[in-house]
Amino acid sequence: MAKKHSSLGLAALVAAGAGVAALATKNRQEKSVEKAEVKKTTSDYRNTERGMNQKNSKGIYYTNGNYEAFARPEKPEGVDDKHAYLVGSGLASLAAACFLVRDGQMPGSHIHVLEAMDVPGGACDGIFDPTRGYVMRGGREMENHFECLWDLFRSIPSLEKPGASVLDEFYWLNKHDPNYSLCRATVKRGKDAHTDGKFNLSQKGCMEIMKLFFTKNEDLYDKTIEDVFDEEVFDSAFWLYWRTMFAFENWHSALEMKLYFQRFIHHIGGLPDFSALKFTRYNQYESLILPMVEYLKDAGVDFQYNTEVTNVIFEISDGKKVAKAIECKVNGVEKGIILTENDLVFVTNGSCTEGTIYGDQNHAPNGDAEVRTSGCWSLWKNIAKQDPSFGHPEKFCSDVAKTNWESATITTLDDKIIPYITKICKRDPRTGKVVTGGIVSCQDSKWLLSWTINRQGQFKEQDPEKVCVWVYGLFTDVPGDYIKKPMKDCTGKEITEEWLYHLGVPEEEIEELAEHSAVSVPTMMPYITAFFMPRAKGDRPDVIPDGCKNFAFLGQFAETPRDTIFTTEYSVRTAMEAVYGLLGVDRGVPEVWGSVYDVRDLLDSSVKLMDGKSPLEIELPGPLNLIKKPLLKVVKGTIIEDLLKEHGILKDYMLK
Repeated sequence: MAKKHSSLGLAALVAAGAGVAALATKNRQEKSVEKAEVKKTTSDYRNTERGMNQKNSKGIYYTNGNYEAFARPEKPEGVDDKHAYLVGSGLASLAAACFLVRDGQMPGSHIHVLEAMDVPGGACDGIFDPTRGYVMRGGREMENHFECLWDLFRSIPSLEKPGASVLDEFYWLNKHDPNYSLCRATVKRGKDAHTDGKFNLSQKGCMEIMKLFFTKNEDLYDKTIEDVFDEEVFDSAFWLYWRTMFAFENWHSALEMKLYFQRFIHHIGGLPDFSALKFTRYNQYESLILPMVEYLKDAGVDFQYNTEVTNVIFEISDGKKVAKAIECKVNGVEKGIILTENDLVFVTNGSCTEGTIYGDQNHAPNGDAEVRTSGCWSLWKNIAKQDPSFGHPEKFCSDVAKTNWESATITTLDDKIIPYITKICKRDPRTGKVVTGGIVSCQDSKWLLSWTINRQGQFKEQDPEKVCVWVYGLFTDVPGDYIKKPMKDCTGKEITEEWLYHLGVPEEEIEELAEHSAVSVPTMMPYITAFFMPRAKGDRPDVIPDGCKNFAFLGQFAETPRDTIFTTEYSVRTAMEAVYGLLGVDRGVPEVWGSVYDVRDLLDSSVKLMDGKSPLEIELPGPLNLIKKPLLKVVKGTIIEDLLKEHGILKDYMLK
């Protein structure tokens, strides 16, 4: 039976617009209009744009358009007398250092990056481990409206193309080789699931999404996605796309689900085939992190590795909060850094890759496997004990059963697996161009296994005959379909076997290919989706907590309005806000792209979410259905008619 569809409330929007037009027509036809008496008033209201860019309590303001995007701010007063300490060297921290150099014009030697590991990059990794093989714990999906990210990388020189920026090379690459998928999901061991770009949402499912879309943030505090959706959404292709692309689980935050939907409403049409996405040429470490590190080194920034910060000590009185000391261990030896109010401290609180457990071809990521920690959660807990405004880390890191999943990097060693890959993605994976175009989800996998192959080689020094495949499973604690063990207990070879099974490799060939034609490095990440856990106001601290004079939080566990976590944009946005606010940089922070307020994107998304059906083609409830035709007559001949036709809401036959 064909599923019915809902208007997602857009029919009401259309009706409202038509109603306005009808009222205007009626007023124009009236023979006389009573003139309202103008009363004298003592109100001091006046129409003006003065003060529209006034800074908020955090010392920043938001803006849009290219006027401020192209502007260079003046050098902040007193910056030469300040020092900055950045805890961690992930994307957020490196971005903050870049903004300190570029916009804050702080001397590089005054900027100190304190990193617990011996390599920068945080979650944005990509390395060749001689004892294991190639390792990527995750990948980065980007889009054209990452306003702060592109504002940053327009200034970071490319390491590949002389005279170009990282943004330039990224822009050219994605123009010449645009991203899209030719097979989004498989079933029955490598057969195309034929999702065919459809969402297959029922009317009830659409209504559940509509209700979430319009729900106030406050009403979603501490609620899960299961609290707002049922099987009408969970059984749809929409949910398959959504959960595998963004790594949402049913028990994750309904608030974050809503924010995602609003944030990316302009990309609903590109969700089924990933045509909304853009990727770097290489892994994110080589394409994003290394150019930033080189830029900062050229500026004279001080990098201090093997330096684990354990606490920041505050002096708090009369609402004023000043960071007075940094406690840390340098190569295991305890050390203290005394601070003044002129010393700025930026802390990345929490980490999605903290405590990563590394396996290899013959060992599962458990038991005696290597565990890499940097103390991010302990640091945040120690800071949070000092004031409620510093957040509640336990809301995010206390239930690893709900925040973990596992990934693996599988590298092919010969030609034997390539034909099975090519059959599914319909592209040769060794051309250097787009391959899968995003993840391919094995729809009937017990692990809910997904895999992707980005442009090869993913590593600059990679053998051109080898292919690096990234695989991940959302359900790590249930037995697989071929390997009857939970993913978390599997060796790299066993994960490869399960993947080959879902590629359609004959069962009698699977073990041989997994042993001799590929090498796999599994990584278990206990906190990878910690930021998706249900939360309420105050659980994540503001980027600059109220009263803080020389301290800010950075990254995925800091609070900034309207943007969504698990994105490169979020890390860079928090970095820009922190630097501009603490240093007094007089330049607007680009606002989150306003597609949720754009009637064109709302109209477009309503049609696309209903798989091409117009909201006006459904039966509206009660009296709304009776007034549809009269309202459409009023619309005829107006700019509203043009708008509705342009976006597929109004079709020619409807006006006859």
